[in-house]
Parts: sequence; C-alpha cells; structure tokens
Amino acid sequence: MKCPYCGYIEDKVIDSRPTEDHLAIRRRRECLSCHERFTTYEKQEELPLFVIKRDGSRQPFDREKLIQSIMKSCVKRPVTTAQIEKLVDTLERNAMNQLKREISSREIGEQVLAALGNLDDVAYVRFASVYRDFDNVESFLSELHRLQSVKVKKHE
Repeated sequence: MKCPYCGYIEDKVIDSRPTEDHLAIRRRRECLSCHERFTTYEKQEELPLFVIKRDGSRQPFDREKLIQSIMKSCVKRPVTTAQIEKLVDTLERNAMNQLKREISSREIGEQVLAALGNLDDVAYVRFASVYRDFDNVESFLSELHRLQSVKVKKHE
C-alpha cells in the first residue's frame, strides 16, 4: 500500500477490524519509512453482471429496470414491493453464486416467470405477455393453459 504522506510502498498493519456493516475490513497501517499512520479499507470486489439481450448485445444488469418491469406486471395485485425485491435479490444472488458475469435476458425472464407463477397468476400472465411478445388471443390462451397444467401438477 503506497503511503499517502511520503509515497513509500511498504508498511505494516497495526490493527484490523470489520466495519460496522461487515462489508469491509478497516486496517490501520504504519509506513515503514516516515512512520506516519493511515487507514485503508478492504472490501470484496464486485464484478459487474451483464445481460445478453436477444439481439446479442450486452448491457450492464440494471436492477431497478427489472424491478420496475415486474412492478408493472403486479399493478393492483397482492404482490408487495418486498416480494419483488426479494425475487430480484434471489435472481441476482443466484447469478453471482454461479460465478456468472453474463446472463441472458431469456434466463432472467424465465426465472421471473417461475417466481411470479408462485406469487400471482395475473402478474405472471401480464409479465409473460410482454416477455414472450404475445400478439394474439391464442398466445394468451396457450400460456394460460400451460400455467394451469403446471398448477395442477403441483397440487397432485
């Protein structure tokens, strides 16, 4: 660690402890040249998650964009903001735990649909209509029949 006072690159750690939120380690250091003390913080590196769109382009994962999209599907439905945030947390954590740095929009959509299917059928169909780009009544009916058959299998 480079000393902020003299620029010397060797030091010793005098004290080390976690921060209050436990998201970083606070270290007190002493420069081996000028003997000045300074504080550094060490935290886990968070690599960005990218979404691979249908057209092959890549863009940074936007948590707020996904939350807003799901919220639109849940308007006037008994799905809480906390449930939506938990859904997105789970999706993001699963991608990070698998050490993925890229996830396809298709994968995200399917995971959201699976979660919404357990939360609210109407929100599920609303999200599916946009995600799967329904263009006629038959598309809606087909998805409703698929959802219904999945529900029946779960209850058997």
